[in-house]
Amino acid sequence: MIDRPHRARRFLARGTLSVALVLALSGALFAANAKFARASGDRHPQDLRELVQVETDRVARLATEVDGLRADVDDLTTSENAAGGSPPGSPSAGYVVEGGLVPVVGPGVTVELEDAPTDSPRRDDVSPDVLVVHQQDLLAVMNALWAGGAEAMELMDQRVISTSAFQCVGNVLKLHGRLYSPPYVVRAIGNPVDLRHALLASPAVQSYLRDAADVGLGWSVTDAEEPLSLAAYSGATELTSAAVPDGVEILPGLEAAEQEAEDRAASPSATGGER
Repeated sequence: MIDRPHRARRFLARGTLSVALVLALSGALFAANAKFARASGDRHPQDLRELVQVETDRVARLATEVDGLRADVDDLTTSENAAGGSPPGSPSAGYVVEGGLVPVVGPGVTVELEDAPTDSPRRDDVSPDVLVVHQQDLLAVMNALWAGGAEAMELMDQRVISTSAFQCVGNVLKLHGRLYSPPYVVRAIGNPVDLRHALLASPAVQSYLRDAADVGLGWSVTDAEEPLSLAAYSGATELTSAAVPDGVEILPGLEAAEQEAEDRAASPSATGGER
């Protein structure tokens, strides 16, 4: 009976020590978490704008890595073909331009599309959906320019080719992993007169122009005072599957242009023959 108080005090002391130890460890854990949260603020943005910037920087960094890897693959492919006795032939000028493999400089036009101003008067019968530039509007402009003989094209600051795909969510444009806000700018190299005529002849573009006049959507087409300079295409070129609709000509005029170039190369004046 005499040992019970001492035993109870020992149990009480051990319990108090355990509680204190747990509290101390919890405090240390909370402090470590707070310190880590402050240190990792750059990796965990607190607002949408910062998150978009972080992801945009990451995409740009990865795109640079992809370009380097693609160049390595091209070099290895060329080396393997040469070692196997079948070196690749030189692609034609039309092929490298249409495929976006090289930068292009030349005359052309710049088309700019913009959402209607937020402070513009709005009629009750006008849907808010009509007040913004949509994906189909950009597609209409680009398709018309291709049909008008555009040799090369750029959307915002990126070269686009026949396999390029982009998406609009609201008024945000996503192209090759990058995000853009209006105004949207399309630059095309080609005969400015033909390109302008193609825009005016497009029913889809005319529909946009009617909305532009009605609700204030932005629209401008300007001829380049200086030759346009478009960078080479840097996106992926691999396709899983593709189909060409009946009656659609692929790269119209390319075959004739290549044949004309071959004829010029084979003519006596081009080969230094007799005059």
